[in-house]
Amino acid sequence: MSATGVGPADEKLRDLLLAHIHDVPDYPQPGVMFKDITPLLADATAFAALTDALAEACKRHGATKVVGLEARGFILGAPAAVGAGLGFVPVRKAGKLPGATLAQAYELEYGTAEIEMHADAVGPGDRVLVIDDVLATGGTAEASVRLIRRAGAEVAGVVVLMELGFLPGRERLSGALEGAPLEALITV
Repeated sequence: MSATGVGPADEKLRDLLLAHIHDVPDYPQPGVMFKDITPLLADATAFAALTDALAEACKRHGATKVVGLEARGFILGAPAAVGAGLGFVPVRKAGKLPGATLAQAYELEYGTAEIEMHADAVGPGDRVLVIDDVLATGGTAEASVRLIRRAGAEVAGVVVLMELGFLPGRERLSGALEGAPLEALITV
């Protein structure tokens, strides 16, 4: 391990991933530097390395199911679940899933939003790992953790491709995690 706590393999993965994440200035509005992961997804080697790292996180945390958050969490979480031999559960914006659902509202900077998952998707005995692309303000991740617990399942942790360290996502999420781990493959 290096002085930063990141081993050589982790540094190699981080470098590979960062090489395929492009900065898009002033998107979606002036002053914002958008981190575009679509070039990473388009590169088979980088996407496979990311999927392998996420599948390994599923195993390391003893997950029995993976929750992916709409929409990029679906792209990352589904192949990670398959790679780990686990089931995948989509957590969607309200009104997008058929049948019986559980909903969780959360606060946004200006207003509220709501996410849902199927009511029978997770339950007692499940250890659920949440996977998403970016941890920014932490609202959606926090709501998903609360939703998983309301369904009776245990939260195995949250793993994201990228954490925006200059935003309060980690701080907001820490209380809801109740000691479950939060991992970011990259922090910018």
